[in-house]
Amino acid sequence: MSRSGMASAAKTSKKGRRHPLANVALIAIGLLFSGGAYAAFSSATASADESTAAPSSQEQIETGEKLFAANCATCHGMNLQGTEAGPSLIGVGAASVDFQVGTGRMPLQMQGPQARVKPKQFTESDTAALAAYVASYAPGPGIPEDKYLDAQGDAANGAELFRINCAMCHNVAGAGGALTEGKFAPPLTGVSEKHIYEAMVTGPQNMPVFNDANLTPEDKRDIITALKYMENTPSVGGFGLGSLGPVSEGLFIWIFGLGSIVAITVWITAKSN
Repeated sequence: MSRSGMASAAKTSKKGRRHPLANVALIAIGLLFSGGAYAAFSSATASADESTAAPSSQEQIETGEKLFAANCATCHGMNLQGTEAGPSLIGVGAASVDFQVGTGRMPLQMQGPQARVKPKQFTESDTAALAAYVASYAPGPGIPEDKYLDAQGDAANGAELFRINCAMCHNVAGAGGALTEGKFAPPLTGVSEKHIYEAMVTGPQNMPVFNDANLTPEDKRDIITALKYMENTPSVGGFGLGSLGPVSEGLFIWIFGLGSIVAITVWITAKSN
């Protein structure tokens, strides 16, 4: 090939070569579009999770503000911004406040791996006022509607959903279980339907959030139905041993089963002598 031909080919190759920053630009555009789509999807999900209950009155919000300043602001900040002693409450919604305060977990009794259930410190009306005040700052999960709390859903579907999503921490019978670093999944017996639903949509302690994109309100109703069925139905297999699984069952067999065999052996030996 002549020099002029080689020069022409090189010039053509150079024109057809992609700019070194083209890949970076394509990645940036892809991230921009995917991030925008995710933000839109998250906003839609958050809107779907919000309660459709009547808005709180200004008087109730003002009452909640006073209660918050006197009992919660030390840890969570006067503007709900959070401090080193407590997280921000902006956007947690009324459901989170109703769960934490309604179960006595808040105000926190002492620092530890996680907040524990204790006798609640506020009346129902004061709890509602606190929830209304926190919810007035930013949208978040609202108090669930009564139609999802009647425990009259599909117990079979609820039991299956519970086994898939919850049993690895709470035990298949809802008896609770140990986690790492001193944390634990509490037992679900004796927990009100409203607090079970609120726990699913707010993800307290180490629990993940199950918004309506993960579990629909009807699914949550079914799970509550299954839990209440297990709580109110006697064990068909006899004494449940706390429903803690093979550990408690093995311990029972070891102590009482083998113990009985040893006792009978000793008795037979003594009788023969």
